[in-house]
Amino acid sequence: MRMLLLAVAGLLLAGLAGAGWLYMKLDEALAPPAPVEVNIPRGASSSAIAQMLAERHVIDAPLLFRLYVRWTGEAGALRSGYYRFADPASLRDVVGRLTAGDVMHFQVTIPEGLRNDEILALLAGRTGLSLSLWQDALQALLPDAAEGRLLPETYQYTKPVDPKRLLRAMLVAQRQLLLELADSDAERQRLRIIASIIEKETALAEERPLVSAVIYNRLKRHMPLQMDPTVIYGIWKTQGSFSGNIHKRDLLRDTPWNTYTRRGLPPTPIGNPGAASLRAAARPADVDYLYFVADGTGGHLFASTLAEHQANVRRWVRIERQRRGRP
Repeated sequence: MRMLLLAVAGLLLAGLAGAGWLYMKLDEALAPPAPVEVNIPRGASSSAIAQMLAERHVIDAPLLFRLYVRWTGEAGALRSGYYRFADPASLRDVVGRLTAGDVMHFQVTIPEGLRNDEILALLAGRTGLSLSLWQDALQALLPDAAEGRLLPETYQYTKPVDPKRLLRAMLVAQRQLLLELADSDAERQRLRIIASIIEKETALAEERPLVSAVIYNRLKRHMPLQMDPTVIYGIWKTQGSFSGNIHKRDLLRDTPWNTYTRRGLPPTPIGNPGAASLRAAARPADVDYLYFVADGTGGHLFASTLAEHQANVRRWVRIERQRRGRP
């Protein structure tokens, strides 16, 4: 009888020791030899996930991982996505991250003024997804692929990338901003067009309201806007490309977007304007400027009269000649 009791006691002690080892193992911190990224596919089983984590040295007890998530009922709560493991973490911590969906976050910055096709090409290059997938996603969201509806900004995304989700965020961001700036769809489209011209004409924050004022003032006086970026967009839109250098003959080449040959605003935006340009389009400066020309330092000189403008142009011509070493 005494021997039986001793055997039972030994089994109990072994069981307790084993349970203690398991709990210690669950909380034992382990770090991979180097930071690793693990892609957990959608629908992967807990066994497959355990094997992937073990192969990347995130955990060293895949069987314990499987037993633990089944015991806790979390086997079906492990979420897919890209995870990065660098710091020491226990098996319990790893499971916690997987059930919380603590995936890697990536970001992409869209520069102001890009056309739709340029934005899609940038996104394809940054995410590794094919350009056709981005084109299809935009077509699904905007059947007419309307220019100027995406708000340039820095956006976060997770992998695997959902093109529609990211593009929808850009559409919604602009729509929300325009709801604050205008009361009707027609006025919001007008702001898009004006802002897209502002975006191409100046990169200086302090100049945006001034360029906006020039556009409004010229429109009020039924003067042609004569904005070079509209000419460039029209050539690209009708011919599929532009050489990069604008010539006098280009100014005379008529397209629906050429504001030298046609009065009023172009029929569509010529790019995707940023928030600052949209606000400037809605709130032009209270000035009577009708003209502006480059000042040779990255900014512009503004003028209210043709005589003032011609003097500014002569000044700019002198600066250009000096740069080229001409008298």
